Amino acid sequence: MGIILERVTKDDIETVWKMQIEAFSGLLEKYRDYDTNPGAENFEKVLTRFEQPWTAYYFLVADGQRIGAVRVIYKKDGSRKRISPMWIMAEYRNKGYAQQAIAAVEDMYGSDNWCLETIKQEAGNCYLYEKMGYHRTGEEQKVNESMDLVFYEKD
Repeated sequence: MGIILERVTKDDIETVWKMQIEAFSGLLEKYRDYDTNPGAENFEKVLTRFEQPWTAYYFLVADGQRIGAVRVIYKKDGSRKRISPMWIMAEYRNKGYAQQAIAAVEDMYGSDNWCLETIKQEAGNCYLYEKMGYHRTGEEQKVNESMDLVFYEKD
């Protein structure tokens, strides 16, 4: 059984925020990137993003369980669509759900003209996006001594 995308409503935002904090806590502890890590965001920032007309949040649902979430940014102005952030809760990782989630989002929004970024030092994340057809743009951003962001696009 595959991933189902369930549109997040305003009533769900606190749940999304709590899941996001939990899902990114390990990376936050590892890299201490308090300015860029979704695990360091406050509720108001997530709510503000939810209210943007170009943003849609979806729960990732597998076997009736909310196993993660994804935010899709689609401005409909020709700019690249964007996944930022996406997460799978720890107990559901390494089961192919992230690939299914990307495929489901691309089925809904189209498979071309995407961008995203991820942590360069997280080889598994880089492998996932490359496996899904994303290529590095060559742009990187140093966040701190132990972490860099690497940027991807898919045409």
